[in-house]
Amino acid sequence: QVQLVESGGGLVQAGGSLRLSCVPSGRTFRTYTMGWFRQAPGKEREFVAAVNWSGGNTYYADSVKGRYTISRDNAKNTVYLQMNSLKPEDTAVYYCAVTPRADGRSGYVYWGQGTQVTVSS
Repeated sequence: QVQLVESGGGLVQAGGSLRLSCVPSGRTFRTYTMGWFRQAPGKEREFVAAVNWSGGNTYYADSVKGRYTISRDNAKNTVYLQMNSLKPEDTAVYYCAVTPRADGRSGYVYWGQGTQVTVSS
């Protein structure tokens, strides 16, 4: 059974940082694009960032460009989301997901359960 397990969420003050991790189990996704999404209360889930299989190509939502960095370590089968200069509007449940599409914008087939990120003002 394939699972994506996120960790690293928590409560942080505005301007602070957090690093999220996602570790798949049940199989590896070394040839897949891995992404992060988030869903705030009362809002639709939105794309945050994605990284291709090699880590050479990354994609970001405009709202997080320059503040967030996505990376992956295929040897550890882990994808990371470094979040800096956090704002209260970044508060959401963050989800890890994988897609076979290189552009990382659609086609996500597996999803994690999510990790809560709360940014206080």
